[in-house]
Parts: sequence; structure tokens; C-alpha cells
Amino acid sequence: MPPTATNEMQDMSSEGDGLAGGAAANASRRLSPLADERSAELCECVLDIVAALFNVSGRELREAGRSSMGVARVRQIGMYVAHVILGLNMTEVGRGFGRDRTTVQHACHLVEDMRDDDDFDRIVNMVERVTAAALRQSEAR
Repeated sequence: MPPTATNEMQDMSSEGDGLAGGAAANASRRLSPLADERSAELCECVLDIVAALFNVSGRELREAGRSSMGVARVRQIGMYVAHVILGLNMTEVGRGFGRDRTTVQHACHLVEDMRDDDDFDRIVNMVERVTAAALRQSEAR
């Protein structure tokens, strides 16, 4: 079962709580260079997929700083899909998208709330299916 943003909230208390123990826990939870590289590659794939599906510049999606609402929404959907469908944790998604994990958390909560709208839910569902199919193909090679 894929993780959800609410499941990730339970793990948040040990991540970066400002205490010395929290820093030690973060150090032990760091990914190996290979796993970190793999999660970055997956995020790059998701960015390319959402850029193509929504006809948005991949360069705009990757830019640091604030973006227009349309570009930001596409990026938020990409972050959500990377977290929920690919099972990456919010820190991994944040690194892959060049954002902080709290930005990913906000994006996931926002997309989950917006899925109450049937049209938006269909769009996100389509992105989830395309991403799952595309990355399943790349795993088979």
C-alpha cells in the first residue's frame, strides 16, 4: 500500500525537531549515495512526465524560487505522485524537486484536499497511471 501524506506526518516528529537527538536520527536515516541518486532520477522522470502532460516547461518546473500558480500546481501534482505512487519519502521528493520537505508536505496535503473535486481527481488519477506505467516500463529494461 503506497504511503499517504498523512502517514508521513507520523514520521515527521523525529525529522528535524531541533533537538540533538533529532539530528542524530536524521544522520542515521540518510540514504546511501546510490539510493539518493535513484530517488533523484525518479523525480527527474516525474518532472518530465508532468511537464509533457501539462505542456509546461521542464525548466520552469525545476527553477528555484516562486513560480506562477499554474507551474506551481503542476509541480505540486508531481511531488504528490512521486510520494504516493513511487513511495519516496518527503525528504527524498524535496531533494529531487529542489525543494524542502515541508514544501512537499504542503503540496501533498493541498493535492489530497483538491481531489474532492471530481475533475481534479480524474487529472491526478491520469498522472498517477501514466507515471506508474512509464516507470514500470523503465524498471523492466
